[in-house]
Amino acid sequence: MELQIVAAIIIGYILGSIPFAYIVARLKKGIDIREIGGGNVGALNAYRHIGPVYGLGVLAADIGKGAMAVVIAGWLDLTLPWICVAGFAAILGHNWPVFLKFKGGKGAATVLGVLLAFMPIPLLISGVLVLVFIAITSNVRLALCAMVFTPLFAWLLDRDLDMIYIYYPLGLLLFIGIYTLIGLKRELANADTRRNLFIDRDYNPWQTKKADSND
Repeated sequence: MELQIVAAIIIGYILGSIPFAYIVARLKKGIDIREIGGGNVGALNAYRHIGPVYGLGVLAADIGKGAMAVVIAGWLDLTLPWICVAGFAAILGHNWPVFLKFKGGKGAATVLGVLLAFMPIPLLISGVLVLVFIAITSNVRLALCAMVFTPLFAWLLDRDLDMIYIYYPLGLLLFIGIYTLIGLKRELANADTRRNLFIDRDYNPWQTKKADSND
């Protein structure tokens, strides 16, 4: 069992470390995505600066690697707590990828993948709320806060749910929330970040640059 545990954690971390946004930016435009936009190695930065199709592809890939980490851990017949650890390893890999000298993204899409493998229906319900918030505010980072309702929806759908399905998602969301706030603290030195803190005035809900915005 110890070998399976180690294998699941390593596989989860390596999967998470695959920098799809970086790879797509290099292949499509020959650029380093860390040097454009917000510098984030993630789907939103790819969407805005490489193109919607490529951004959505990166999103799917980043979600997929989180889900695969959980699925593989299940295939290795691990207990639920160790499956949770393997999923978290994928998130750590995305945020601190070995292939990019441990400088990666913020982990939101990979968290979505992990949660998708654990609780697909509650996640999809929360996803509807996220889309509503994006439509209203154009602020993806703020809209993702609606994911905190995922454990609640899971509990409402199954009142006898093992509490790990409540605490684990909350722990993951707390982790990326703190990680995002740490980055936001540095970004608040930028006037544009402060101006767009709640309502993003530079991007439309579909995340294309507004004509009157400064590049």
